[in-house]
Amino acid sequence: MTQTLAHRGPDGEGIHFFEGEMAQVGLGHRRLAILDLSEHGHQPMRYEHLWICFNGEIYNFQEIKTELTSLGHIFKTNSDTEMILHAYAEWGAKCLDKFIGMFAIVIYDEDQQRVFCARDRAGVKPFFMYLKQGLFMFSSELKAFHAHPNFTKSINHDAVGAFMQYGNIPTPHCIFDDCLKLRAGHYFFLDLANPPKDIHTISQTQYWNVYDAYNEPKLNLPYEEAIQETEKILQSAFDYRMVADVPVGVFLSGGYDSACVTAILQQNRTERLKTFTIGVPDIGLNEAPYAKDVADHLGTDHTEITCTQKDALELIQDLPFFFDEPFADSSAIPTTLVSKMARKEVTVALSADAGDEIFAGYNRYDYMIRYGKKLNSIPGFMRKSAAGLMQNISSERIPVLKHKYNFHNRYEKLKNILKDPSNERIMLSLSQQFTDHQLKEVLVGDVANLETLYSSLELTQNKTPLSYMMAIDYQTYLLDDILQKVDRSTMSQSLEGREPFLDQRIIEYAARLPDQYKYQNGVKKRILRDIVHQYIPKELMDRPKMGFAIPIAHWLTNELRDLVETYTSEATIKSQGIFNWEYVKKLKEDFFGGKKEFDTKIWYLLTFQMWYSKWMNAS
Repeated sequence: MTQTLAHRGPDGEGIHFFEGEMAQVGLGHRRLAILDLSEHGHQPMRYEHLWICFNGEIYNFQEIKTELTSLGHIFKTNSDTEMILHAYAEWGAKCLDKFIGMFAIVIYDEDQQRVFCARDRAGVKPFFMYLKQGLFMFSSELKAFHAHPNFTKSINHDAVGAFMQYGNIPTPHCIFDDCLKLRAGHYFFLDLANPPKDIHTISQTQYWNVYDAYNEPKLNLPYEEAIQETEKILQSAFDYRMVADVPVGVFLSGGYDSACVTAILQQNRTERLKTFTIGVPDIGLNEAPYAKDVADHLGTDHTEITCTQKDALELIQDLPFFFDEPFADSSAIPTTLVSKMARKEVTVALSADAGDEIFAGYNRYDYMIRYGKKLNSIPGFMRKSAAGLMQNISSERIPVLKHKYNFHNRYEKLKNILKDPSNERIMLSLSQQFTDHQLKEVLVGDVANLETLYSSLELTQNKTPLSYMMAIDYQTYLLDDILQKVDRSTMSQSLEGREPFLDQRIIEYAARLPDQYKYQNGVKKRILRDIVHQYIPKELMDRPKMGFAIPIAHWLTNELRDLVETYTSEATIKSQGIFNWEYVKKLKEDFFGGKKEFDTKIWYLLTFQMWYSKWMNAS
């Protein structure tokens, strides 16, 4: 089981077995050495009657160590792992409140015969678990379970439905029956004397919730003061993530988020930061010139990686191994390629994700605020007539706009929004590919809608459309798409990805800022922009948001067409019994006939089929 995760930890392997009265316990660990590179950092690690398996980093471990030392604790190593053991011995589950970091933690208490499992607040580090017939397993990736002879890989058909809607399987759900993900910001105890009967009876306790910050009163302070305070918190968060006993670099795209991380870190350093950018010019994905301008201005040690379309295409068939649960975000391709190149020079890379979710950067926030009220003011019959008209006109036939970034996909989503432009429906329409009605058509048999945090009603105060969307994105799209993508892409190359914007102090402060400090008159990420403009001239930064998109529609109709036909052939689809062949056949005919707005639906279908071939057809 641990060997399947060798890419996550190439620097060491540790296994320990216990013959307990209540259960047999085995702990396995693969190590990527970042802090205390000596054997002292080896896991599973022991302190008295406690044993730990830990994945991640606790950035403020030195401060907590100092506090524990004053309470009489004596340390043998300089690792954050040992600090966790002592903190748990001292405070129990309450130790989590003190941690600033990313973590998946399992602690086995030999005396109490129970297991403590915890996951970090935002869910940066993955935590899969399986429970059936007295066998409990946990792992950073699903593939470890396949190595156990008693693992039953039975597909959860409701989860397939969720994947076809979101392009990932929302937490806490999993593609397999008897499997779940531990929720972000949650922990639980497993009592070996009285174990839960099945995975769904494990009671998870929430120790942190983003809605607690959103529901607090908004801060009443001048904008200039908000800039200073925000920058102070960012500085602390970013500095923490530079702590390592190995080389550290930064992914620099040329956008505001990564420029912010790089600028703030470089300002007080004499040594030049290592920054990395990827460009794939022959597919139109090339932020490299913008990133180089930023790197030159800030004076970083910059590496520009240029890949070809061939490099990107060749990676596609490897993705199902590393993304061992169906996953359809195509930007995993460039993220993996830049990780591969960065790993040649560094062991840790800072990735500036979550700036959009925290400071209001997505275009969809702009649409919601600009058009939400206007759409609601149009009589229902007129909206439905327009949606009906769009159904009969392919996006490929719309002049000028058909060449715009992501237009085909947005055209498809607009049809659904026209039918019901409520905040909740707009959010779901922008997040889903297949509507509930289309799902019934594409899948064989009845499929229930899984309960997800997209339908959360926890925002009770300050309920503006902007805070509503941002809070939901923080718990859904960020967790299950962005963070999963960065974790698997970086770890596939034995590179540790760190997320400086996901320090809890940042969202706890930013959630309380007035909306207009984040979004004002069409200006997204207002406060973050103004912080960046203190370091980098505005004219270097101001350009349309590019995203990490690849030309899926073009690839599917050309280079990947044979792959689509192979994996979605009539014989394959019918033998699986998951998808309705007639619907798949019509979808392919429409797409290859010119309806490019179906590109993402075809891509979801292809990625699922490739996953199925890798993990379900294997012996």
